[in-house]
Amino acid sequence: MTTPRISFEFFPPQTLDASFKLWETVQMLAPLRPTFASVTYGAGGTTRKLTHEAVTTIGRNYGLNVAAHLTCVEATKAETLEIAAAYADAGVREIVALRGDAPKGATRFTPHPEGFANSVELIEALAATGKFTLRVGAYPEPHPDAADTLADVRWLKRKLDAGATSAITQFFFEAETFLRFRDLCAKEGITAPIIPGILPIENFAGVKKFASRCGAQVPQWLDDAYATAKRDGREELLSVALCTELCDELISEGVEDLHFYTLNRPHLTRDVCHALGISPEVALEKVA
Repeated sequence: MTTPRISFEFFPPQTLDASFKLWETVQMLAPLRPTFASVTYGAGGTTRKLTHEAVTTIGRNYGLNVAAHLTCVEATKAETLEIAAAYADAGVREIVALRGDAPKGATRFTPHPEGFANSVELIEALAATGKFTLRVGAYPEPHPDAADTLADVRWLKRKLDAGATSAITQFFFEAETFLRFRDLCAKEGITAPIIPGILPIENFAGVKKFASRCGAQVPQWLDDAYATAKRDGREELLSVALCTELCDELISEGVEDLHFYTLNRPHLTRDVCHALGISPEVALEKVA
């Protein structure tokens, strides 16, 4: 089996306890040599400052290539480009450019009157700076605001044509979901890399809620498997086994990159990476 390239998503901490969790996560996963690590941006831009702090600290202290998430939500064009400029000044060279979710309490995204109307406009403006490699989101199952998967694929093509060079997908539970999407992208003329987003299941009830909000279908067999595993106290074993199997299937179909949504809980991601043959690189200290 080919060993895949890997990357990780972290989110910025909002409490002291969460801060410890983030640094434990980064310390545990950084030795696995990810090609990049992305840091999310809270709904409505709520973690803007925290994201910037996490991005710069991870880059500076752990030597990782960090991609900062940036959205259009509740900010003017000038404010958004100011944030991007601050990232460039801090040495950040990658951005995950997203439209962003509706702010808390709102049912749908509404552009700021002086802001970017959508992700394509944001990508065009960021690409024009010439300072960043741009990644974007992709949806193997229809985005809640999209008519169908074909509409999502065509919108993805517009984002790539606007200046993005790769896409990271929303998580999914069956390899076939991603492979069908990849085929459709190829049919629509997309040649840029599409990296599958992998979510090791830490808490099945929580993941089901998350899936219902973003349009990911939970297959019945998965529900049944977790019901049995919960009864037997084997949920963690099941999560590692299923996630490893999903990654194996993708790799056997030619997938070379995997992006793990860590949720700042590193153990399952580490165990899956080990099962895929990815071992930590131990830093050699000064030898006397």
